[in-house]
Amino acid sequence: MEIKEKLFRPILITKGRKTGKEHRVMLRAVNHNGKIYFSRHRPDGDWFQNALVNPLVKIQYNDNVFIGNAKLVTDDNLNKEISYLKYPGEERAKEKRVAIEITLQVS
Repeated sequence: MEIKEKLFRPILITKGRKTGKEHRVMLRAVNHNGKIYFSRHRPDGDWFQNALVNPLVKIQYNDNVFIGNAKLVTDDNLNKEISYLKYPGEERAKEKRVAIEITLQVS
């Protein structure tokens, strides 16, 4: 099973960096070049911080759960590209964002 949509709204499941409990949040995601990307304005969100501390994450989408490894996107050009893909034709696509990249495990 794979995710075919380029832009979709899954539930990202991270492990709490303080509690160790599962943390679930529905987010807009970008599927680009075989990786899944989640982004936000600042790196202060719980899900973002959790993924950096505990990079093994789950993505729940269409009654399936995918497991992957998260890492911070450090390439500014890729961050911009993800923003434009996430918000096509919207003014907010031009805003500076931070992103995490998820590499899904092959099952």
